[in-house]
Amino acid sequence: MSLTVCIFSFNRGKYLKNCVESVQKCITDAEIIIFDDFSDDPDTQEYLEQAAKSCKIISPKETGTIKHGGLYHNMNAALELFHDRELICFLQDDTQVVRPVSNNELEEMKTLFDCHPTLGFLHPCFIRGIDLKKRPVIPLSGLTANIFFRQDCGQSAGIYYSDLVVFKPARLISAGWNFQQSEPANDAQARKHFNMMAYMWLPFAMWLPEVPAYRGKQKTLGLRLAENKKCVGFYPFRLLSDQEIVSIQQHEPLRLPIAEDYLECTPTSPPKPWTYNPLTGLKLFKNMNNLEIMLRRWFKA
Repeated sequence: MSLTVCIFSFNRGKYLKNCVESVQKCITDAEIIIFDDFSDDPDTQEYLEQAAKSCKIISPKETGTIKHGGLYHNMNAALELFHDRELICFLQDDTQVVRPVSNNELEEMKTLFDCHPTLGFLHPCFIRGIDLKKRPVIPLSGLTANIFFRQDCGQSAGIYYSDLVVFKPARLISAGWNFQQSEPANDAQARKHFNMMAYMWLPFAMWLPEVPAYRGKQKTLGLRLAENKKCVGFYPFRLLSDQEIVSIQQHEPLRLPIAEDYLECTPTSPPKPWTYNPLTGLKLFKNMNNLEIMLRRWFKA
């Protein structure tokens, strides 16, 4: 059983390299496809040339009927191009696989989708501790002992859909799926077609904390100031050991897979709880960012 891993990338070569190498190390038979959104950073371009030896590199101009860049356009390109694959996993350049994924586990994922035709998406990531400040994560009984559903507590996404998912492409195509331009819009779409998204008690991937960000491929002054205050940097994860994996699996009762409880950045770690958007919790810089974006649009119009 082979998993097709699509990694969406823009101008974060060091992070992309870390993501690709984590897939190669932990999911040894994976087919890796990098969708690069016209990166113009020299380091990223250099790594893409290197990665092309073992991965397929796709830019928006190469994707048939998909003519535009951007994350969701590229997701639609992936669905269009690799519709015949058994299972696809969507990752992004600022994510990492954090433990080995065996072929038996991949077969179990395939069986999960085959046995449950209303299942649209499986979420492969740990829970972000910062999210618990807004609302609790209340697990509901899943389809098997290895997964759970998440009770809807009013959030706009994460109940039926996430941008990081494992899915069966033929199922989405049969439903007439077209990736919309935001997570909330895709969550609403998934609610119409599928059952709730499945969460794993033992996830295998995670966003890296405190990474640099782009808004519309540009950095506003507010965003640059926020990144400086947050000490944005490169904080890859140490892979979980066999002992740690067994400990997670055998804990009674099973504990929520919260990233800060199980994962460790190396060689240093930013303060916890980790954040994944430099503007999180920085209202002044967020307002500056939003104002600059609004003025750009106004002058452009």
